[in-house]
Amino acid sequence: MNIDTILIEAKTGRPTTRAAFEAYKAKLVGANGALTQVIKGIGKLPPEERPAAGQAINQVKKELESIFNERLVEIEAQERKAVLGTPVDPNLPTRDKRGRLHPLTQVRNQLTEIFAKIGFVVAEGPEIESEWYCLDALNIPQDHPARDAQDTLYFPKQLKMGNVNKKADEQYILRTHTSSVQIRAMLKNPPPLRIIAPGRVFRRDTVDATHSACFHQIEGLYVDKGVTVCDLKDVLDHFLKELFGNKVEIRLRPSFFPFTEPSFELDLKSPHMGALSNQWIEILGCGIVDPAVFDSVGYDSHVWSGYAFGAGIERIAMLLYGIDDVRLFYQNDLRFL
Repeated sequence: MNIDTILIEAKTGRPTTRAAFEAYKAKLVGANGALTQVIKGIGKLPPEERPAAGQAINQVKKELESIFNERLVEIEAQERKAVLGTPVDPNLPTRDKRGRLHPLTQVRNQLTEIFAKIGFVVAEGPEIESEWYCLDALNIPQDHPARDAQDTLYFPKQLKMGNVNKKADEQYILRTHTSSVQIRAMLKNPPPLRIIAPGRVFRRDTVDATHSACFHQIEGLYVDKGVTVCDLKDVLDHFLKELFGNKVEIRLRPSFFPFTEPSFELDLKSPHMGALSNQWIEILGCGIVDPAVFDSVGYDSHVWSGYAFGAGIERIAMLLYGIDDVRLFYQNDLRFL
């Protein structure tokens, strides 16, 4: 069988099943196939004829590959028709179900819209961070528990992720909070500044009803001249009333965070929270930005001041919708989603 005959047989062959297709293909180009026998015969040709024969065979190989792809597409179409009854255009929208945004995405969008109305813009940063952005620049001391490998997910020390290190021996981590975005935003932009940073964060945590190794936060930062705790309390009061209704009450309790001074935990109480109605519930941490953080990014802490706050998006979603187990967000149960 010569190459012209091989092409004719390939074009006229119409296998209807995958098994028949494999047999059809093997007959033509398999280990004992017709084209293989032609290739073996090149060595018997006169030397001057071999280059032309090789070029002709390469051209036939390309044509055969195209033909085989066409036959396979035909078989797949027949298989789909056998299962579905009629051909399916994957570009058409479904008639039975409509997709929805994930509940956490819906809550994140709701939070960013509330802050957008009062002048905050969304800032983003990488999930893989250097220690400097995620810890050092935020005034977190070397002996702080947040640096412990039992709490933070470290990459191997020899791994290099680009020129973002501040020190040659610095390691990279999966960010434990979106506060690193605040550092990046301040390094990039001169004050005044007003941002929110929603995003995914990671902790070495045991997964249970209220904890997850991967979850979402939203952090806010406002930098200007003469910023006080009153400004912080006002913006958070507005935020939570927009979210939970005008009957929400809030209170600040003294706390400690390395990157704010003074620092507070914020509690809220609302008559519209089901079993938790009219109970004080901790919802976020906040405070006045520590001058050491401004020093890290080159802001003059004698001129500029600011506040920062951070909350878990899952935490807010659970309170909004009466959900008692954070794992439900990640189990892909369509009845829940």
